[in-house]
Amino acid sequence: MLDIEIAKIYRFDGEGALKAFCDIIVSNTFLIKGLRILEGRNGLFVRMPARTGKDGKWYESIRPLSKEIRDALNDTILAAFNE
Repeated sequence: MLDIEIAKIYRFDGEGALKAFCDIIVSNTFLIKGLRILEGRNGLFVRMPARTGKDGKWYESIRPLSKEIRDALNDTILAAFNE
């Protein structure tokens, strides 16, 4: 598994779905900036950094290649957010 360290969580107050931005360090080798913590219908979740394509749709800039890695990222980030 990956060694995931929370570099910074930027929290937001208010009623919107966006609760925070998060930066993480993965295995002491690279920094990923701009993960978003959002409130959805089923609770909090983590959205990968994304950008808008020419077609107006959003596309992830970083994509975990397995459900296990996505779940590990989600669990680690949400645990730090809830502290």
